[in-house]
Amino acid sequence: MRIAFASDHAAVALKALLVEHVGTLGHAAIDLGPDGDARVDYPDYGYKLARAVAAGEAEFGVALCGSGIGISIAVNREPACRCALVSEPLSAALARQHNDANVLAMGARLIGPDLAKACLEAFLAAPFEGGRHQNRVDKLSRKD
Repeated sequence: MRIAFASDHAAVALKALLVEHVGTLGHAAIDLGPDGDARVDYPDYGYKLARAVAAGEAEFGVALCGSGIGISIAVNREPACRCALVSEPLSAALARQHNDANVLAMGARLIGPDLAKACLEAFLAAPFEGGRHQNRVDKLSRKD
């Protein structure tokens, strides 16, 4: 799978760690930036990630900022994206299973590296269950 990553300056180190980790899991990583820790605006990178996922350049995305909140809001402005902010593996798995989330968000200042890796692994391993969840997921992309 191709997995796109984007962050703000507060999460550059966690992004680098997760980009490397996803490679060890046999997936291709697309790093959408930023490359350094100079201050940037998380919406710019959230929108960039959302466009990549919506365009099919990546099957999934990982959005990171200090808290995970701001960048997840930015990603969710794209109707084709369902971004879930998580802090532990069960929520990451449920985001896929019940909500067909295609973007995982985490807060670099709130989660450690090992827990972030576990969340990413749980997210990627969990399939969407469909069935009773499908109608609800369909409603998430409607604007009315």
